[in-house]
Amino acid sequence: MIQALFRAAGARAFVAVAALAALLAVQDGQAQAKAPRSRAPVTVNFVNADIEAVTRAFAAMIERAIVVDPRVKGTVTVYSEQPQSVREAYASYLSALRGLGFAVVESGGLLKVVPEADAKLQTGTVSVGEVGVRGDQVITQIFTLRYENANNLVAVLRPLISANNTINANPGSNSLVITDYAENLGRLAKIIAALDNPSGTEVEVVPLQHAVAADLAPLVQRLSEGGSAAAVPGAQGSGALAVVADSRNNALLVRANNPARLAAARATIARLDRPSTLVGAGGGMWVVHLKHADAARLATVVRAAFGAVGGSGGGAATASAAPAPTAAVTPGATATGTGGGTVTASAQPSTGGFIQADPATNSLIITAPEPLYKQVRALIDQLDSRRAQVYIESMIVEVSPSDSADFGFQWQGLLHNSGDSSGLVGGTNFSATGRPSIIETNVSAAQNQVNVGAGLNIGLLRTINGITSLAAVARVLQSQSDTNIVSTPNLITLDNEEAKIVVGENVPFITGQFTQTGGATTNPFQTIERKDVGITLRIRPQIGENGAIRMQIFQEQSAVQPTTAAGTSNAGPSTTKRSIEGTVSVEDGQILVLGGLIEDRFVTTKNKVPLLGDIPFLGALFRSESRERKRTNLMVFLRPIVMRDAESATRFSTDRYEQMRGQQQGAQPAPSVLMPINEAPVLPELKSLMPAAGASAPAPARAP
Repeated sequence: MIQALFRAAGARAFVAVAALAALLAVQDGQAQAKAPRSRAPVTVNFVNADIEAVTRAFAAMIERAIVVDPRVKGTVTVYSEQPQSVREAYASYLSALRGLGFAVVESGGLLKVVPEADAKLQTGTVSVGEVGVRGDQVITQIFTLRYENANNLVAVLRPLISANNTINANPGSNSLVITDYAENLGRLAKIIAALDNPSGTEVEVVPLQHAVAADLAPLVQRLSEGGSAAAVPGAQGSGALAVVADSRNNALLVRANNPARLAAARATIARLDRPSTLVGAGGGMWVVHLKHADAARLATVVRAAFGAVGGSGGGAATASAAPAPTAAVTPGATATGTGGGTVTASAQPSTGGFIQADPATNSLIITAPEPLYKQVRALIDQLDSRRAQVYIESMIVEVSPSDSADFGFQWQGLLHNSGDSSGLVGGTNFSATGRPSIIETNVSAAQNQVNVGAGLNIGLLRTINGITSLAAVARVLQSQSDTNIVSTPNLITLDNEEAKIVVGENVPFITGQFTQTGGATTNPFQTIERKDVGITLRIRPQIGENGAIRMQIFQEQSAVQPTTAAGTSNAGPSTTKRSIEGTVSVEDGQILVLGGLIEDRFVTTKNKVPLLGDIPFLGALFRSESRERKRTNLMVFLRPIVMRDAESATRFSTDRYEQMRGQQQGAQPAPSVLMPINEAPVLPELKSLMPAAGASAPAPARAP
């Protein structure tokens, strides 16, 4: 009867009947009447009915209040041909709202119909783990990932989420926060569960019986097929199979992206781990190519290490050998000769004992039984490691201000009568550096070369026998000079290797001379030694395990004197030298002051006539005085930076390259039409010098 009424009266009649039924159920208040209605099937037929009216009807069906946002307007169509449960009817209602751009959210226990664009902001349902809500209700779900990176899944899942809803990744907890319809979240949960898996198998330890792990690891890696697995730090490869050699246990550490590839790698290792056919009864011969260490030095160390145990492991004969020559320079030594730096000559092959060194190929030749070879190879693998480098920035700062003041009075007088053959001459005459005396000034004036010196000069002229000369002169002079020099020599060297940098001039010094006279000819002969004058820095750094850097330092700053003292002009130029030598310890990247010179010198020079120069006020006519004050501040600062890998070295080199290129670009000359040369040399762009992936290195760039 009710179903026929629905079909006859249409949607409006159904709404009225449903509202009336809900009102009667509330007024009745009997639980026995509510239970059958909630479980009884219903047949709905809303065709272009008002959304608010339909919402009130479904609120009565599910026995929960539903609030309609004022922005939700329009009509909705929800109908069914056959009776269905209230849950199925409510799902049809949510689906119809979603088609119109509206959604139902739950906040504070209250259901609300809001525009879909605001659903992600107003929903109060937050679920962690498994999705518990079904249907087209908008909720927020948090997925915590165990293996996969959350940022990687954002790009995969974003196209599967409706445009008005959001997905965000939290790198701290490696989780995803997704706000979407509950039904779609259930689908996303299955996708996330399928993608959140370990990228590879567990690390497998494969012990070797005959082969050496360091020799077998690169061979197994080359035989494996490439893949897309993540790279393993320290592994021989970055494909689907990663192999690491454990020299201490003579084993291979293998990890693959799937069990099948791991089984194939184990089978390959088993086929290669066979006794060598080249090993005879007395032992075999192996060639070990070194990656980082020096072959001559390492051969000496290994011979000494196994010589101390008496050649155990097969009774191989051992012999001691002299250490390979090194190029160490004692700090403080002065280089002589032509001044050009020389590279250390190649070391000669290291012979003696069961291990030989070939410097040409930087390899070791080992002749020993197989058990001894395995022990030696394990030691070599531990010693043949990449050494860190140290980039050292030094700053030499010198500030030298000086002040000087000069005041003096000189006079000369002649007492005689006209026609007298004799007279009386008197006066004062004071001379100093850069300040001629009054007599020297009169002599130069007579030769038309007047030189009265610097400063303020006030003089009295007098003519005697037609010759004009200075009778008296007063001089006042004050001068100031400031010298500010900053030198920043930088260098880079390997750990525990000495480095040297020299910035300056190569000055000749006479060490001997001889003159041979034969008849009318004279043959002078001199011997000359050249020495470096400028800034010299020698450093040997040693990196500690705790990050501290121990450095042996020798720093010298020398310069040629602008003038030569009297009596020494034939001995060659004079030089000044300031040097610091010592051993210090500093943390990585920290600045350390090595020391310096602080000098404050005050010099007073007085020239006066005895007794007369001491008379107050009047004594100024009989004296000349100069004062000079010079202050010298010299400080040396050092800052070492450890570069433990190639990436750090590349970063520092790139920074310095771009810095120099920027200075060259800023020093370009101004364009000129009259002078056609308008471009100064500029370093090429660094990216043009870098080889592309898989390409060979480019040819050296020609100078502009």
